[in-house]
Amino acid sequence: MIKSDHITWQTSQVSKQERQQLAGHQSAVLWFTGLSGSGKSTIANAVEKALYDQGVGSYVLDGDNMRFGLNKNLGFSAADRTENIRRIGEVAKLFVDAGTLTLTAFISPYRADRDQVRALLADREFIEVFVDTPLAVCEQRDVKQLYAKARRGEITGFTGIDAPYEVPNNPEITIDTSAQPLEVSVNQVLVYLQNHGYLGGRRDD
Repeated sequence: MIKSDHITWQTSQVSKQERQQLAGHQSAVLWFTGLSGSGKSTIANAVEKALYDQGVGSYVLDGDNMRFGLNKNLGFSAADRTENIRRIGEVAKLFVDAGTLTLTAFISPYRADRDQVRALLADREFIEVFVDTPLAVCEQRDVKQLYAKARRGEITGFTGIDAPYEVPNNPEITIDTSAQPLEVSVNQVLVYLQNHGYLGGRRDD
């Protein structure tokens, strides 16, 4: 790919801080990561609805949805997975600049890829949410039978079976959906946001 040397970043007349002030809350990325079937999208969408009910501007970038458009030319090789996350990271950064609390739901199996997205953002703008649901539970939930197909060799490079998942070292939030109902998981995220000053009020960090 040839990069042009004739491009310049266009600075807006409205700052990120001004957009946040208008919105009445901080912007950041809630990065939900975990195995397929762990509950990432379910929690992210439920958190988005809860934030909406509170008048907080948020948006979910879902792994499957992004592959319908922006990332439809990518497969599931290690290189394509890395590029998938790189693109999403850049999109999420723009959402944060727009003053939006952005929720992403991607397996994002490689620690280095997640760390690269964190490095794109300012301090406190990347909140890693590790949905730490056991593999056996994820397989039980798999209505598409993707795990079964992977175990039979019909699908290759499937995370958790014949491709690795690198567990986060120090996630801001860890959730095990096999140990608690959805509403508890959602509340866990909301409490974190409230206690750390993203929604206004006190900040515990």
